[in-house]
Parts: sequence; C-alpha cells; structure tokens
Amino acid sequence: MKKISLILVISLAVSSCVTIKPGEVGLKQRLGKLSNEIYPQGPVFFNPFTSKIVRTSIQTRNLELTLNLPSKEGLSIMSQISILYRLEKNEVVKIVNDLGLNSESIIANVFRSASADVCSQYFAKDMHSGKRSEIETDILKKMAGNLLAKGIVIESVLMKSIQLPQGLSQSIENKLQAEQDAMRMEFVLQQEKFEAERKIIEAKGTRDAQKILSEGLTNEIIKLRSIDAFKELSNSPNAKIIVTDGKTPFLINQ
Repeated sequence: MKKISLILVISLAVSSCVTIKPGEVGLKQRLGKLSNEIYPQGPVFFNPFTSKIVRTSIQTRNLELTLNLPSKEGLSIMSQISILYRLEKNEVVKIVNDLGLNSESIIANVFRSASADVCSQYFAKDMHSGKRSEIETDILKKMAGNLLAKGIVIESVLMKSIQLPQGLSQSIENKLQAEQDAMRMEFVLQQEKFEAERKIIEAKGTRDAQKILSEGLTNEIIKLRSIDAFKELSNSPNAKIIVTDGKTPFLINQ
C-alpha cells in the first residue's frame, strides 16, 4: 500500500511540473483561461487537475515562402522568400489570445499583401538588381506596421531567389554582357591611348636631343674633335693609312 501511495505521489509530482526550456516562455492556463503571468525558463509547478502550462518559443524563427510577386509592368515573378521573425516576450499572452500558438499563417498573409503593394511599384529587372535590398526593406517596413502592434517583430525579409520570365531573363543577361564588352573595349582603347601618348613623348624627346646635339656641333668644335682624333691615331703603334682633307680623318687598317 505504501508503495502504491509513493508511486501516486511521484506521478502527481511529475505531472504537476513542467520545465521551460531556454528560448521559451510558459503561460498558465486555468480552466481554459490564460494567466497574465509569463514564466521564464526553469521549472513551473501547477495543479494538473485544473491547469496546464502552455509553452511557446520567443527565439527568432524562419518562415519560408515560395510565391509569385507582381511587377510594375504586370509580370509574375517567382520568388523564394525567407522571413525572420520572433514573438515579443511581454506580448506573448496577447499573441496567444488573439492569434493562437501558430502565427505563421497570419505572417504569411500579411507578407502577401505587403509584397504585392511594394513589388507592384518596381520593374521586374529591379528585383534582379541592386534594388532587391530596397524592395526587402520596403516590405519589412510595411509588414512591421501591421504586425508590431500584435506583438510580432519582423527582423528580416530576404528574397533568396528570383526567377524572371525566360525572355526577360535572357534580355537582362544580354544587356549585362554588352555592358561588360563595352567596359572591356573602353579599357583597351584607354591603354592604346596611353601607349600612343608614350610614343609621342618618346619621339619628342629623341627629336629634342638630336636638335640640341646638332646645334651644339659648331665648326670650331668639329675641328677640335678632329685634332684630338689625329693625336690618338698618331700615338697608336699599328701602321695605318690616313686619308684626310684636314678636317675629318678616314682610317684604312693595314
């Protein structure tokens, strides 16, 4: 009998205690009504006959959606969306009372409305370019305006993949390729221009050097150089025949 009583006591103790894990909060529900008290992580005791503990996560969650987004020109753009959100800790009671434990359907509906309003103001090519982050920010702001009052915090809206219509996608790729080719040709032309300028500067330098040299060779300097040349030839031990007009020597080796 004592053994049975001990088992009943242990079972009752186990069933009347719930452990709130890290990243969760607990709400006590007594006779179907939620208490306003929010329990952080740790053990929570309650009367299992009249109450229960409702646990919910307040960590950042990731909601994945794949849907068609409208563009300004009326095209339908397939996109994979990732929405990062969390529940405001102090608003959990209100969220559970108003939306229940599963708020993802509400968030998805709000996103569809916000994305339709925002994306319809942008061209399809904008979703595939640097304006993607601008579109994400606009959607986030519009969603936050609807959900923050309900206790749901939208942290990020990420357009992870964009599938444009085949014809438009090919046109964008051709345009990008043409822009890259134009930039490459501009670079080549710039290099050719630099090379041409370098050759002009080099030619001018050679011309100026020759001009300076020719202007510096007067008749007197030429005569002095000729005398120096005669002197060097006369000091040479080798036999030579020198033909000259008295100005410029012409040497014939023997």
